[in-house]
Order: sequence, then structure tokens, then C-alpha cells
Amino acid sequence: MKSVRVVVVGAGVIGFSTAVCIAEALPFCSVTLLAEKFSPDTTSDGAAGILFAAEFPDIPMERQKRWFKYSFNHLLAIAQSKHSPEAGVMLTSGWQIFRDIPADKKPFWSEFVIGFRVMTDSELKRFPDHTFGQAFTTIKCECSSYLPWLEKSFRKAGGQVEQRKLDSLEELINSYDIIVNCSGLGSKTLVGDNKVYPVRGQVLKVEAPWLKHFIRDGDGKTYIYPGIHSVTVGGTRQEGDWRLQADEGDTKGILERCSELELSISKAKVLSEWVGLRPSRRNPRVEKELVWLQGRRMPVVHNYGHGGWGVTLAWGTALEALGLVRQCLHETPLQANL
Repeated sequence: MKSVRVVVVGAGVIGFSTAVCIAEALPFCSVTLLAEKFSPDTTSDGAAGILFAAEFPDIPMERQKRWFKYSFNHLLAIAQSKHSPEAGVMLTSGWQIFRDIPADKKPFWSEFVIGFRVMTDSELKRFPDHTFGQAFTTIKCECSSYLPWLEKSFRKAGGQVEQRKLDSLEELINSYDIIVNCSGLGSKTLVGDNKVYPVRGQVLKVEAPWLKHFIRDGDGKTYIYPGIHSVTVGGTRQEGDWRLQADEGDTKGILERCSELELSISKAKVLSEWVGLRPSRRNPRVEKELVWLQGRRMPVVHNYGHGGWGVTLAWGTALEALGLVRQCLHETPLQANL
């Protein structure tokens, strides 16, 4: 009989990564993943899913490095395995280019990606409006394949899945011993976190099988990411914008900007448009707290607020969340159930 009941709230890349880590590492726990929306209807499903990172202002660099390194190594192992096609995880090479020389020419994640180097002058000639660039090989993780693959891994480890809308954590107190909150933007209402806000992202999938290398403008607003079945082009970063419908003006702007970086994009057939709201926060929240729910102290582990870096940091923060769940098991009277 599995004696400790853990519920993970949220079925995006953060929720499923965390649920898999817990179910595989703690076989004496019964783990349920609960969410209103599952793939293909999560924010993660439309993510470009390419691995590099931004710096968060208030999180120690060693911790950010650990998140990135663990995530990269986890996905690299999948990319180099027989699971790669089913999981939607592949290696990808290309360029990040800048109009002005960036303050940080060698970002912290450069030591973990493969073959990171500064672009040569002859390589930069292709991008006449840009003065500096970085070339490297990283990973592209397509969540429309990766999330169903993670769900399979989760079920194989004994995990249960439940689809329903949760209005309050209090609904969980009689059924579970530990709550793991991976509800992303939902944390605004679910745990009353006013520091989490949407950053609207619109992307297009286009048919351009001749494109083999990614190109990303350093400002993060224009990018071309070849994937397994199509090429993702984008994008937008509209803070505080809750609109979920595609905007014609944004589509036109994306195609114009991407065609400036790669002329042949103008010949690509648009397959689909997609909009998602990145669950952004000044810093991701990966921590535990004891919450009073109906007169009872309930351990809650939070793992949300990754913004546009969810795929990049998912496995690293999931492992940290697993560590926090372990701490909850040691610190609370749950120990009596074991």
C-alpha cells in the first residue's frame, strides 16, 4: 500500500517533468497529476522548445546553472537515444545574432551547450544589420510529442492522471498529503500570486524543409527554429496581454521580420498560427511552504513562473522540487504513515 499521497497540479512541461521525477524516485508515494488542460491544449505545446536561457535577477548563478545543466543533460540523453523521434527531442545547430555587441558575450549557459563560439566576420556578412553573433549546437524539444511521451513515462512509474478544474487548494486537503503546485499562470488565482503575469507569444508553423539551422535575434522577438515536422517562426513578447486569438498584424510582422533574416521564408507555406501566454515572473518560484487550509497545515511545493524558459529549465527545477518533496516527508508528521 502506497502510503503518502502526492498531487501535482498542472500538465505543462513543468508539471509533467516534476510528476515523473517524483513518481520514479519515490515509489512509496502514490502520485496523481491533476489539471484542467492536457496536451495539445497547454501553453507548453506551442513553445519553440529550444534550449538556452536568460538570467533571472535574484537567483544565485550556481542554482541557475544547475537548472540548465540538468535539463540539458536529461534532454541530450533522449536526443541521442532511440526515443528521440517519439519524444520529439533533437539536436539543432545555428546562430544567435545581435545588432549591438551584448554586455555578456559568453552567457552562463554557453559551457553546457555544444561547440559554443563567437561567429566569424564572414559568417556575419549574411546578416548585415547585425554586428555580433554566437554559433552553437543545442536541443530542440517539441512538447506536442514530448508531453505525451512524459505522460507515458509517468503512467509507467505508477502515476495517476485526473482531468478537472481546480478552483482552490482546499479541494485537495482530504485526498492528499503533499501538494505540488506547477500551475503556471494559474498560480495567480490558485495561490494568489500577483507577481506572475502573462507574456503573450504568437508563433507560426511554416513548411520550409530546406531550412536546417536556427536563427535567433538576440532581442528574442524574431526567430526561426527548424523542427522535426515544420519550422517555428516568431514571435511576440507582449507583457500583460491576455489575448489568446491570433492577431493578423502580428502574423504579418513575424513573416516580414523573419524574411529579413532568411529571405526564403517568403516562399514558405504557413501551416498554422498559435498563441500562448508565458507564465512570467521576475524569478521562477521553486520553494516549499506550509499553508493553513481549513485549520490544517499542508505542505505545498511550488514550481512555476518560468516565463519563456519552461522547456529549458523544466527537468532541473523538477529535480529541485523533488528534493523539496523529500524535505516535506522528513519534516512533517507524514513520517508516521510510512
